[in-house]
Amino acid sequence: MERHREQLETSLLRVLQVLLTEQSVSRAAIKLRLSQPAVSNSLRRLRSITGDPLLVRCKTGMVATERGHELLAHANEALAAIDQITQPTAEFSPQESERVFRVGAPDYLDALFLPNIAEMLSKQAPSTKLMVHPINADFDYQSALENGNLDIVVGNWLAPPPQLHTSRLFEDEVVCMLGNQHPLASKGISMEHYLQMKHLAPTPYVSERASFIDGCLAEHGVQRNIHMTIPYFGLVPYVLMSTDLVFTTGRQFAQHYARYLPVTVLDSPFAFPPMRFYQLWHKRSHNAREIVWLRRRIAEVAARLCT
Repeated sequence: MERHREQLETSLLRVLQVLLTEQSVSRAAIKLRLSQPAVSNSLRRLRSITGDPLLVRCKTGMVATERGHELLAHANEALAAIDQITQPTAEFSPQESERVFRVGAPDYLDALFLPNIAEMLSKQAPSTKLMVHPINADFDYQSALENGNLDIVVGNWLAPPPQLHTSRLFEDEVVCMLGNQHPLASKGISMEHYLQMKHLAPTPYVSERASFIDGCLAEHGVQRNIHMTIPYFGLVPYVLMSTDLVFTTGRQFAQHYARYLPVTVLDSPFAFPPMRFYQLWHKRSHNAREIVWLRRRIAEVAARLCT
């Protein structure tokens, strides 16, 4: 039957490393700031654990055995790994990092928010990469945050998921978008008009929750007539340009396209609360320094959008 051997704790592993490096009990004791008898006792324990003399006497003092030389390499590797585990994480260096950041966002943010994030990264962390994953009803972004496939999700919710960490980024006024050819484009929209009109709406990107717009309307017992849904926000102005549909959205999105295309931005007849945009992340990355850095940069970009 194999003899049970004593376990090798970290302190004894360090004695092994110094003994085999110095090849002297007295020099090892000085370096370890221990007494010679304490180091000699540790050597006896190490010999028992390893089943090898480790150090043997010769004419000039002591030398490591072949097994001792082999164990010194293992001890160096093991102690380096332990130091990596027990030492504080190094500060994140954005200029040197080659990390891949993974952000989930609806394409609503493509035109006004994500380009600013990309610009910030190119200046402050030029060797990092940004992977943007589209958020839609078929994608479980909460699981993606939990398993590390996403670092951060940005979007707007009436109430963000309570199980995730959140920080508010910015607010946006709700307005209506119409093609310039629409009969009401030059007149404005009443509440009666709004409920009678045909609405263009985005395909929900969160399957278990109503959209921000429909959730607000439902709270007041009214419902809009959604005539068409569309999965890509970038197509919205082109649909409006050739139909009599109306699109309810944030002012920043609407005004961006109104600068370049024949669409009109009108005040909403319904008193929607501001659209609130958040960034969400999982507790697994709450203290990760590179993700903390990214969250702060995203918040700074959002703050500039509001000025």
